[in-house]
Amino acid sequence: MKYLIVGTGNPGAEYDETRHNIGFKALDALQQASNFSFEHLRYADVCRLKHKGRLLICIKPMTYMNLSGKAVDYWLKKENIPIERCLVIVDDIALPFGTIRIKKKGSDGGHNGLKHIASTLGHTNYPRLRFGIGNDYSKGAQVDFVLSRWTTEEALLLPERLQKISSAVKSFVTIGLDRTMNLHNDKFDAKTALDILKKKKNSTDDVE
Repeated sequence: MKYLIVGTGNPGAEYDETRHNIGFKALDALQQASNFSFEHLRYADVCRLKHKGRLLICIKPMTYMNLSGKAVDYWLKKENIPIERCLVIVDDIALPFGTIRIKKKGSDGGHNGLKHIASTLGHTNYPRLRFGIGNDYSKGAQVDFVLSRWTTEEALLLPERLQKISSAVKSFVTIGLDRTMNLHNDKFDAKTALDILKKKKNSTDDVE
């Protein structure tokens, strides 16, 4: 059984490690844990992963965020994958940093990538995983914020969050969307997580 896993973002080194590229980063983490690699194909960098008998076709659209629908539509049709077996990973300023929300469908929430996907497909009935990036910006600075890099504290917390996304993706393809939402939708407390991380580091330093 085949699944399409879409990580949204913008191509180019200048966008690496930016909040808007969490989708790319999530797929990179998933790929790096396997023996497979990405190759540049039509509209996207593509990596084919296998997990428990499922084939995950992971794509990072190379069309830039605002034209993400081109890649999604093309690869759904090329691989003959039904929309319910597609999962789009996207950043979300409406959620606190690190929070994960998986939904069956929904509005674009002002996100241009989701907006173009919906426009291209002709509907919004596709599963998506929204990753909170927070909204710590002043009025009129939204674009600069989403295209900015993670803070030092956020960067420390990202590896665990990326593992959580990877687990959610694997859950989606094995036990289905409903159970995945129950298991992996969470409210992430960044401050508490950072305190725990620092305590672990300090205890390790003390042992050394």
